[in-house]
Amino acid sequence: MDEVTAALAAVIGDRVRRERRGRGWTLDQLGEIAGVSRRAVVNVEQGSANPSVGTLLRLSDALGVGLPGLVEPPEPKRVTVTRGGQGAVLWTGEHGGRGVLVAGTGPPDVVELWDWTLGPGDRHRSEAHAAGTKELLQVQSGTVVLEAGDEVLTLGQGDALSFPGDVLHSYANTRSEPARFCLAVFEPGVGSGRHPEARHG
Repeated sequence: MDEVTAALAAVIGDRVRRERRGRGWTLDQLGEIAGVSRRAVVNVEQGSANPSVGTLLRLSDALGVGLPGLVEPPEPKRVTVTRGGQGAVLWTGEHGGRGVLVAGTGPPDVVELWDWTLGPGDRHRSEAHAAGTKELLQVQSGTVVLEAGDEVLTLGQGDALSFPGDVLHSYANTRSEPARFCLAVFEPGVGSGRHPEARHG
């Protein structure tokens, strides 16, 4: 891990540990509720691994804080600014792509705003999010191939769509030029206990 990634992993690990201890949960209990292994919880809390977005989503849902809550201070402000280049890089692709969480709201109805780039050949696969999750995407440059359930759509610059995030989905760049898109994710009822245990992202 580079220095920035390690610093983010430490922030996330500290927040997960504080939230877990605040609920009086053991590592095993959090793992069971989130649907991840005890080892995954330990790795996240120690900041010793670069967990997948899916693992972070499952942990944040189990803790009832939402994904933005893992990378932001626990005391929300009325106005929160993320300066250019300061978002939380939560995914990196094999060909230079990055998924950067740039803004978000707290529970129970969590909204996440992402800045995504996909290098030529990059693909991000996402398992189904919690029931009721919606995603909105707009391509800023290049071409993005979206698979959502059994639908496959090719989007060019300026194209936008909305789709259910509670189905298997992926974003891919099959062209020779980089692609960039913004993504908003709406996840209702975080922390309400209505989410399935095997929640993925």
